[in-house]
Amino acid sequence: MAPADNDPFNLGLEDAESYTTGASDPWRASAPPALEPTIGGFEDPLAPRGETSIPQPIPESGVAEALIPRVTIHAFCARSETAGVLEQAAKDRRMARATTVVRMGGLAAAVDEYQDHPTPSLVLVECLDDAQRLLHRLDALAQVCDAGTKVVVIGQANDIALYRELMRRGVSEYLTPPLSALSVIRAIADLYADPSAPFVGRQVAFVGAKGGVGASTLAHNFAWTMSERLQTATVLADLDLAFGTAGLDFNQDPVQGVFDALSQPDRLDPVLMDRMMVRCGDRLSLFAAPATLDDDYEIGADAFDEVTHRIRAAAPYVVLDMPHVWSAWTRRVLLGSDELVVVATPDLASLRNAKNMIDLVRAARPNDAPPRLVLNQVGVPGRPEIPVKDFGDALGLQPSLVLPFDPKPYGLAANNGQMLAEIAPRSKAAEGIEQLARLISRREPPTTPKASLLSALFKKG
Repeated sequence: MAPADNDPFNLGLEDAESYTTGASDPWRASAPPALEPTIGGFEDPLAPRGETSIPQPIPESGVAEALIPRVTIHAFCARSETAGVLEQAAKDRRMARATTVVRMGGLAAAVDEYQDHPTPSLVLVECLDDAQRLLHRLDALAQVCDAGTKVVVIGQANDIALYRELMRRGVSEYLTPPLSALSVIRAIADLYADPSAPFVGRQVAFVGAKGGVGASTLAHNFAWTMSERLQTATVLADLDLAFGTAGLDFNQDPVQGVFDALSQPDRLDPVLMDRMMVRCGDRLSLFAAPATLDDDYEIGADAFDEVTHRIRAAAPYVVLDMPHVWSAWTRRVLLGSDELVVVATPDLASLRNAKNMIDLVRAARPNDAPPRLVLNQVGVPGRPEIPVKDFGDALGLQPSLVLPFDPKPYGLAANNGQMLAEIAPRSKAAEGIEQLARLISRREPPTTPKASLLSALFKKG
């Protein structure tokens, strides 16, 4: 980057690959002149101001669900432990769009690298030197940084004075040990957060371990429960393009739906999305599947990725009804979901398929909680079954919900185009689905205020 106003970190306008961070941009703040080495060491500009430690890192439970944008990230580590953490972060699903390169050598290697090469969108540098030498090396890095580059420093001194000096010089963030993959991801996400951008809803995907286990029925009832019982805006997207049943279950036959969105993902803005969705209640919107065989539905994974990403801006919760197929797009959508619910029945085929799926997800998402297991249709008369405990032990994952075989309310609800809670609100299935909704959303149903005796008297009058 070109120095401006005697501030080597003053970048001016950011490049097209960068994202705005709000009204205040630390890269544009004025900074003191660069440090010059003096006899006996470096001049120390840091003066104690009462506080002694930098702000504490944000707990991992608060990691933003927003994906890191398509940016290039270079990391220069001084310790192998830090390199391991950053490599783990680079494999996280939230970083799937970013291109990350992790190298050793620390801050000095970064300065050497960018003498003859352009700098990327974001540079993470680790330096184990004291504050004076750290600042001096940063001045050298500033001389070779391109406009628009953000810098995150990983140091070892938990010092508020150093933190303030780094912020004054335009460093985007300062991290200290202990580091974790999620804390690094959160720091990067905060750098590219746009306050004017819409929020990103949580994506909950339901998938069956095999066909006929009831994953679609549970997904539809889960979405309805989220909207009606927990009173939160929810979008249900039926991704089983050829054989989806969401339209039937909600007694809807929309002209447009999710296939139209997948056919033109680049045009899917909020207005067009609203036209394609059908309202199934005050807080539930349905992105229905065409459920016809007029097309082959050969759609690429990028289209599914783009459409599901845009749907997440439409409501706090997005429920995906996944078909029982395995392809590039199903794999990507499942691994990119915030919550994955695997529905199985207590038989050997479900056990094998569920184990394959859960093992894959665990390996690909080491920083996320494991998928949730729902055992459905338990206790079919005359059918040999794997005991619930043995099923969970084989997977290393105990079920979040066990639903008994009870075909009558399911059949009535399907034939009437209603939900289980509407047909049989006190059934174990309806109560279990509401329990699962509370568990995943971490929400409780709003309390209904009790009517006072005075209001009752007025009603009688």
